[in-house]
Amino acid sequence: MASHFRSYIWDPVLIVSQIALMQCIYYSFLGLWLAGVDSLVQTYRSLDQIFSYEVVGFATPQGRLSMMAFILNSLTCALGLWFFIRRGKQCLDFTVTVHFFHMIGCWVYNSHLPASLSWWLVNVACMALMAVIGEYLCMQTELRAIPVNTGPKSNL
Repeated sequence: MASHFRSYIWDPVLIVSQIALMQCIYYSFLGLWLAGVDSLVQTYRSLDQIFSYEVVGFATPQGRLSMMAFILNSLTCALGLWFFIRRGKQCLDFTVTVHFFHMIGCWVYNSHLPASLSWWLVNVACMALMAVIGEYLCMQTELRAIPVNTGPKSNL
């Protein structure tokens, strides 16, 4: 009859809603980062910046700025993992899920899988950043000391 510390209960509604929330955070902040980067250099805004693998690259200034927006987005998504997921061991799962759905979206948008090496490198780097930073933040929260009642002690 020992109680389980942080016992995990299977709740599919919670998991699906957390996936949807992380997907919303991913695309909302990516849009904001891309808008901010685009305002710096006065370039056009389109869905190609989010879903087209040809935009992300090292060759053009627009491609490098898009890569910077993706990397900054992984940092803000790590904060989303910290605020809404709150479990260090689930950060990698949610990170891979978000990027998997992004790859599916890019596949549908371009009618084929992304073929650019720079797109794959940026997404793998963003996955690593988001998972490691999110897990670090969650672990820091999980490892905080649990306050114990320090009221008056009675001698029994």
